[in-house]
Amino acid sequence: MSILPVPTFIVTFLALALAAWLAATRGAALRQEAARLDKEFEVVQGATLTLLGLIVGFTFSMALDRYEQRKGLESAESAAISTAWLRADLLPPEDTRKVRALLLRYLDSRIAYFSTRMPSHTREALADSKQLQAELWAAVTTHAMANPTSLTTLAVSGVGEVVTSAGDSEAAWNNRIPGTAWLLMAAMAVFATLLVGIGVDERHGFSRMLLVLPLVIATAFFLIADVESPRMGIIRVVPDNLVILSHSLRGS
Repeated sequence: MSILPVPTFIVTFLALALAAWLAATRGAALRQEAARLDKEFEVVQGATLTLLGLIVGFTFSMALDRYEQRKGLESAESAAISTAWLRADLLPPEDTRKVRALLLRYLDSRIAYFSTRMPSHTREALADSKQLQAELWAAVTTHAMANPTSLTTLAVSGVGEVVTSAGDSEAAWNNRIPGTAWLLMAAMAVFATLLVGIGVDERHGFSRMLLVLPLVIATAFFLIADVESPRMGIIRVVPDNLVILSHSLRGS
């Protein structure tokens, strides 16, 4: 489930601000009940806010783990391509040149996959990567089947690691926080904001201080959504390792 950071912030803030306003200006009966219960209401309010904080913290931890996983897999792709490049030396000179030329093109397609923001460009980069994977596999297996040795096996396994690492990266980029977790956080945020609004003395009415909680929650939701958006967020996985490897191989 893809959640865009900026719309998430705007929608969350407006929805929670509305909830706070409704609770502070239209919840007379609930405020009277809260005043009557007093201590019990404070316990419920505090517990709800605490639970909301725990859920937001847990969800942010999930998003951060996924971000670190994507970074790690980008590094693993770079290492796999570098290994395949070195093992290409185990093939005949003509096949070595062919495999390395394909690896350079493949490296460019993976950099494009990690860097692009537009879905159409992403699909193009992914399709290009798949095509080059097939060409790489054909290039190494043709000689390996004709001359099956331990050296050619190493070259084949190197290309296999390239294909596997790309699949792992693509799976990680599609692995997002479940929609149910977002719904749970949103429900808890609304309940917490309503309870804060209800706890306001009716003589004071709606105060701008009540907007602090919606602003804080909206900011937290924005940060989670941003980390969860590998392409559309501010915090992104940049293919530094792949770019460095590209410069290195072209300079070698």
